[in-house]
Amino acid sequence: MVRPALTPTAASPPTYQWDIYCWVIDNFGDAGVCLRLARDLVGLGHRVRLFINDADALDWLATDTDRARITVLPWSETPWDHGHPPDVIVEAFGCDLPDTVVSAIAAAPQTTWVNLEYLSAEPYAAACHGLASPVMSGPAKGHVKWFFYPGFTPDTGGLLGPEPDPLQDAAHPSPPAAWVAASPLPKVGVFSYESPGLETLVSAARAGRIALFAASGRSAAAIQQYAAVQPVAPPLVYLEPMSQPQFDAFLAAMDINVVRGEDSLVRALWTGKPFVWHIYPQDDGAHYAKLKAFLDWLSPPAEVRALMTAWNQPTTSPAQIDGLWTRCQARTVYTEWEICVQGAVARLSQQWPLAQQLAHFVWSKKRLANTNG
Repeated sequence: MVRPALTPTAASPPTYQWDIYCWVIDNFGDAGVCLRLARDLVGLGHRVRLFINDADALDWLATDTDRARITVLPWSETPWDHGHPPDVIVEAFGCDLPDTVVSAIAAAPQTTWVNLEYLSAEPYAAACHGLASPVMSGPAKGHVKWFFYPGFTPDTGGLLGPEPDPLQDAAHPSPPAAWVAASPLPKVGVFSYESPGLETLVSAARAGRIALFAASGRSAAAIQQYAAVQPVAPPLVYLEPMSQPQFDAFLAAMDINVVRGEDSLVRALWTGKPFVWHIYPQDDGAHYAKLKAFLDWLSPPAEVRALMTAWNQPTTSPAQIDGLWTRCQARTVYTEWEICVQGAVARLSQQWPLAQQLAHFVWSKKRLANTNG
């Protein structure tokens, strides 16, 4: 695939020591994003240390190769405990660095400080991407923090990935792939939050209309509760926790995916398969504007827009979702849905992935600092 040039020159940025700080709140999505970023940076030749408060999810998300190439350290430690100051510190999702790290940054002007923000299709992502935020108080007063916004358009920081084709990567086979390939029914993979839509999918599996695959987590627990009311024989399959490459292969093997959060959304997009996005719900309802902005960018068929909107409304009845789901399964709508997602992938493929953009961004700031210094 052809990608646009990032800079007027053909030069590549030097390799750096990156320290990524990740504070896991719930659901381990932050850990998943940080692991993928670390993996991509290592793939570009950089050295990465991941400081994290709860590394339990890495037990299954990470591969043996990841463990050999990425240093994982407790949140409470500082980079200066492990050698020279890093070239770059990434504060993932505004996690507020430990005071000891902020104090250390103040004494290390060569360290570039980046705040990696959450993914959004809303206009502010492009408007705020790359802005400087001078630190006005505290031990790092006078230092500059740079805001880096992932996004879906060329004026943002792009998306992580894509990874190599997971179904063609023999090094990372997916355990369920061989089974699902033999299923004559539409294959639906689920990794979402609790929703009335899950009851709809259980009913569809019970009626023999779909083969349902539940990835380990909250949605699988909810599906088990719905299925317990009346037993559901295969094709309802519960899957064990998977590494990220296995999870990618799982999504690629499905005909439709129901995904959640940020990392799973991006993975579902890269498959080019139809999907439903269950966005992370926020108490103030801000997630509805985020969903609308994404749907405006994706521009799916009207039936699909209605389905995704209803799926994210906790008061929607299973009967309402079933009606929308049935309309989206019609051949003409499903084909339009698939073409829509593949068109999105084609647009995204003309942009540089996030890790490359971030490396060039840091390089440009270091060059600017050296010039001004």
